[in-house]
Amino acid sequence: MLKLKIPHNAIGGVGFYNAQSQIPLSTAWDTFQWRNGFDTIDEFRTAIQYYRRDKERNPIIGCIALTNPIFFKREDWIAVPEDWSTNIVQGKTYTTNNAIGLALWQRVESLLKHYLDETPEINTLPSVADDRPAYGNPVLRKVRIGQGAFRLSVIDAYQKRCAITGEKTLPVLEAAHIRPFAEAGPNRVTNGLLLRSDMHKLFDNGYITITPDYRIEISQRIKEEFNNGREYYQYHGKSMLVLPAAEINQPSKLFLDYHNQTIFRP
Repeated sequence: MLKLKIPHNAIGGVGFYNAQSQIPLSTAWDTFQWRNGFDTIDEFRTAIQYYRRDKERNPIIGCIALTNPIFFKREDWIAVPEDWSTNIVQGKTYTTNNAIGLALWQRVESLLKHYLDETPEINTLPSVADDRPAYGNPVLRKVRIGQGAFRLSVIDAYQKRCAITGEKTLPVLEAAHIRPFAEAGPNRVTNGLLLRSDMHKLFDNGYITITPDYRIEISQRIKEEFNNGREYYQYHGKSMLVLPAAEINQPSKLFLDYHNQTIFRP
């Protein structure tokens, strides 16, 4: 899905819709930080309190992650459609099934092709849909997922619950890469797990892994090195407690096998 940026009654750019979720303000800040549009969390909170007209310090807010924003040159700005209202807050959509939407999309598509030709590096970025069949115009497939969008996508895919423990306290849940980002692991939902923070640290350090058939393995090294681990060994041999409902979002067996073979320390 494409979102349109509307500055000064004109469309000045586009961004590719990636994910959305309802999360606490503090989690939104931890996820996107200055990309929320403010330099500090205090400025962010003050703005949210102003618009909500209350003093709640950590309200649940809606977050939409857009990736690969492309900003048009001023001479390429597109006049807003004739049925556009300046007081629209959310929910306005256009479809190519009517004349206004079709004309708008054709102009946007033409500009996208032009800007992508000018910046060919965009076409070499990892794709959101690389693991899925390719349909339609490839311009819509070459979309980079940033770290913030990756976290929001994983939070949503796992229904805000730890994949191993089922923990629902969102501030302590983190989006873990199965194959580390530093080792060519992509910011892709199929390379992600939502884990409680302690589970995340143990997973990253090879004390916990998940097999390609989605079973949990706990390393004996926890007991050997720390003379502890009762909290963790209760999960050994069990299946993941939370698995994304959509098959296309479930952990990639290739990434899980990489973690088993390269990172896990039995």
